Amino acid sequence: MSETLHVLIVEADFYRDISDALLDGAKEVLDGVAATYEIIRVPGCLEIPAAIRFAIKAMEFMGGRRRFDAYIALGCVVRGETSHYDTVSEESARALMNLTTDYCIALGNGIITCENDDQAWARAKKDEKNKGGGAAQAALDMIAVKEQFGLFPR
Repeated sequence: MSETLHVLIVEADFYRDISDALLDGAKEVLDGVAATYEIIRVPGCLEIPAAIRFAIKAMEFMGGRRRFDAYIALGCVVRGETSHYDTVSEESARALMNLTTDYCIALGNGIITCENDDQAWARAKKDEKNKGGGAAQAALDMIAVKEQFGLFPR
């Protein structure tokens, strides 16, 4: 990977303080490899896959010219009193997985699913589990896998 990497980070606004902490971790990892990135925000985790698909579609309109080398999904889902948690957790993960397999993209999934705010903060903070940084590293690692198969750069 000799050229500068460019990454799209999609951050869910729901639980914004937690997703901002995830973003801090992701940015630190990307800055560490001198990657550039764009950040877009969406209302919640269910909207993250659509935003990534929009970016892929926009690339198709540009004649297939590569704009993003990888994608990072950041957000938080905390279990509440209804089954909505299950829907958001499962459907966002399923849609992200479909994007990776259908469009051959490198993606780091940093949508954390937690039982409560304490668990969310423990996963989001850079000095604890740093799941945002982990998502960024996963995206970079998947670029390397694509490169092994001759799929990068595009």
